[in-house]
Amino acid sequence: MKILYLVHRLPYPPNKGDKVRSYHLLKHLAARHEVHLGTFIDDPDDEQHLPRVQALCKSLHVARLSPRSAKLMSLRGLLRGEALSLPYYRDAGLQAWVDAAAARVGFDAVVVFSSVMAQYTRGLRSVKTLVDFVDVDSAKWRDYAPEHAWPMSWLYRREFAKLLGFEQRVAAEAACSFFVTDHEVALFRALSPGRELRLAALGNGVDAEFFTPDASRASPFAPDELPLVFTGAMDYWPNVDAVSWFAGSILPALRERFPALRLHIVGRSPTPAVRALAGGAVHVTGTVPDVRPYLQHAAAVVAPLRLARGIQNKILEAMAMGRPVVAAGTCVRAITASPLAGLQPAETEADYVERLSACLAHPGEAEAAGRAARDFVLGAYSWDAHLAGLDRHLEAA
Repeated sequence: MKILYLVHRLPYPPNKGDKVRSYHLLKHLAARHEVHLGTFIDDPDDEQHLPRVQALCKSLHVARLSPRSAKLMSLRGLLRGEALSLPYYRDAGLQAWVDAAAARVGFDAVVVFSSVMAQYTRGLRSVKTLVDFVDVDSAKWRDYAPEHAWPMSWLYRREFAKLLGFEQRVAAEAACSFFVTDHEVALFRALSPGRELRLAALGNGVDAEFFTPDASRASPFAPDELPLVFTGAMDYWPNVDAVSWFAGSILPALRERFPALRLHIVGRSPTPAVRALAGGAVHVTGTVPDVRPYLQHAAAVVAPLRLARGIQNKILEAMAMGRPVVAAGTCVRAITASPLAGLQPAETEADYVERLSACLAHPGEAEAAGRAARDFVLGAYSWDAHLAGLDRHLEAA
């Protein structure tokens, strides 16, 4: 089939949650179909990866996006009565390429990754469109509002309402809309009462061949420390909130029991608030060439995400590396409905202290739990198995 694939961020390298999913979706589609990709680059470092992406596509159009300029452009949404996310990702050149490619190629189907990219399909109403929302993106703005003072709280509530309305219109026109978990599907249905929408869950996977322990992989940690690891893009506010809360409210109590304990925050673009945590018991790495040494040699991995839903790739990757993980209960429940030794849920500060203390005090049991975690993701989180749900809808086209 000839497929138009629209993604809000270049789907490579797979070094953050949305790019992991969009890359594996691209690879899955390219192995079976002719793919024409329209996307954005918002990080100049990603320019070097264009040949890798081009090799997977029949044609490729990349629009360059400056986050600072795009934020200013997004304010047009206030005048137009639309979600600010839409003008943020609006580009005349990309729209012209989509229109020209549609006339030249004659697409059999359109796959949209992230609802904001559906604004480019207005001239393709006769072509079957599948939309990967991933999460209910509008709901995150609703969740952010109580955590911020006015005027940001008002702006976030407005974005929730405006973006939800757009998401509902997109879903009404799509042949099928996908979300990462059944919980996200149920949430979107609850936010859209009375609407007949075609929705389905399309789970995440993990590249267990890449994320695999290797005895020859050197440790990045000092020999006399007990390392805890958090991974993620450190300019993403839920990640910033998570490490700030953990470092301030949980880590001191753990260090009373384990003085050698040190938290390593591993990820690109740390904000000033994250960099301010560095020193003594906290190490902020910034971008690293390979996250696997940090995961493999961690005593445990933490994901204390208070404002995130859905399946967290960072957790699947840590499990694939054979490490025990203590994470927010909502994140754990998105991955497994049954208790799992290598993946422990926590809600309160005391929960994190208790679960991590048990893990750190008994390293032999922690190793066994990590092996069980890897076995679990090998069996339950294959990308091809999950993406087969998309294939069925494409075949119907």
